[in-house]
Amino acid sequence: MSVIANSLVALVALEHIYILVLEMFLWTKPRGRKAFGLTPERAEATKVMAANQGLYNGFLAAGLLWALVHPDAGVAYQLKLFFIGCVLVAGLYGGATASRKIFVIQALPAAIALIFVLIAG
Repeated sequence: MSVIANSLVALVALEHIYILVLEMFLWTKPRGRKAFGLTPERAEATKVMAANQGLYNGFLAAGLLWALVHPDAGVAYQLKLFFIGCVLVAGLYGGATASRKIFVIQALPAAIALIFVLIAG
């Protein structure tokens, strides 16, 4: 069960690295605009805000990766719970306030990973 839990945590981390890239580097490019449904003008007007959001997503990914490599199993477990919990809360808030698709893209994978981490713990 631990392998599945760690694999899901790793997938959530990779997803947030991808979100970091979209928000920090591709926001005004066709791929970033398509991912977020933005016009070129709106993307340009919000690129600083998006880069800030991307940085926060990078911190979430870094915390999840830290949890996966921490040598103390007890600390690693607590880190996984904390950072997956942060991703889940962010996904729930984003889904409620920004776009419903965030529930599926961010909150659902985090919730599934959290369940597996709890079971494996």
